[in-house]
Amino acid sequence: MAKLNKKSVDDINVKGQRVLCRCDFNVPLKGGVITDENRLVASLPTIKKLVADGGRVILCSHLGKPKGTVKPELSLAPVAKRLSELLGQEVKFAADDTVVGENAKAAVAAMKDGEIILLENTRFRPEEEKNGEAFAKELASLCDVYVDDAFGTAHRAHCSNVGVAACAPVSAVGYLMQKEIEFLGNAVEAPVRPFVAILGGAKVADKLNVISNLLEKCDTLIIGGGMAYTFLKAQGYGIGTSLCDDTKIDYCKEMIEKAAKLGKKLLLPIDTVVTAEFPNPIDAPIETAVVDANAIPADKMGMDIGPKTRALFAEAAKTAKTVVWNGPMGVFENPVLAEGTIAVAKALAETDATTIIGGGDSAAAVNSLGFGDKMSHISTGGGASLEYLEGKEMPGVAAVQDK
Repeated sequence: MAKLNKKSVDDINVKGQRVLCRCDFNVPLKGGVITDENRLVASLPTIKKLVADGGRVILCSHLGKPKGTVKPELSLAPVAKRLSELLGQEVKFAADDTVVGENAKAAVAAMKDGEIILLENTRFRPEEEKNGEAFAKELASLCDVYVDDAFGTAHRAHCSNVGVAACAPVSAVGYLMQKEIEFLGNAVEAPVRPFVAILGGAKVADKLNVISNLLEKCDTLIIGGGMAYTFLKAQGYGIGTSLCDDTKIDYCKEMIEKAAKLGKKLLLPIDTVVTAEFPNPIDAPIETAVVDANAIPADKMGMDIGPKTRALFAEAAKTAKTVVWNGPMGVFENPVLAEGTIAVAKALAETDATTIIGGGDSAAAVNSLGFGDKMSHISTGGGASLEYLEGKEMPGVAAVQDK
């Protein structure tokens, strides 16, 4: 699994060919300005390779959740502008509400080798998320070669990744997709041991299959964040008003038993930072106290791992040779409740292990806390990396031609 048996951009000849490249430009925008351009930067190596090889590069992506309607605030126009600056050459924007309209067709017809255009938000079309055949064929009609470099949507079967791959004469994966699968694949299928997995975030339900799958693969599984309280309750502890999924208590008990049966270490918080209520707004100053995990007062809620747990988790991470981390340890958006997440990020930054950060909140936390450049790999796909860690087949990867 670790070596991706798919055609890549190194296996195809794109000179003079029209190349439709699906990227993940789903970036946060504030007043038309991109506030985090990590995904744009991550897509540059593939785009540069296709341009250097003389391809006529047609980029496409979704942005946000327009739900099949045209929302001007979710137009990819600002992305075309910023990409032009990052690449040092014009990325022409094909402004077409139907994505493959007259503007797009005319722009593609007029292209010369090495030129780049960007199509409008693919989710402006209601068929995109339903993988409708007609839209997939329209996209395929623009190209001779299809390249999928959007790991962030690889777990979805949409027109612009799965449908078009089936219609295009030649398909391949880009460098980012290759890198994501090789890092995550190696970690899960052939890790250098000890292999430590760290799971956080709010909901147990989101990570049910991940917990079960990782217990079979890793040596130590660390659970923090909001989901830890359901595990603590499963152990018979009172958890006050902390986040809890009562429907998952039996599942948590099963996972505790599974870890014991497999001889795996399952580390849960031994102390916790509590507050009287959830901070409002999320970054507002708030009064906290530290209590043992088995002594949470009835009127308090756990919001972060405590100092003893930070030391325990950091120690486990430092002994690892491979670490996968998905999900923060607490409400990291609040400076007072970010200490647990900072401690884990710091431990990972100081280890010489291969450190892989699953996208989403953990990526945002690591980057905003300034540890981004110390990690081996930060995934660009939160949901996608989770589903990959679950052991699920990724439709966006499966659709691309094998070598």
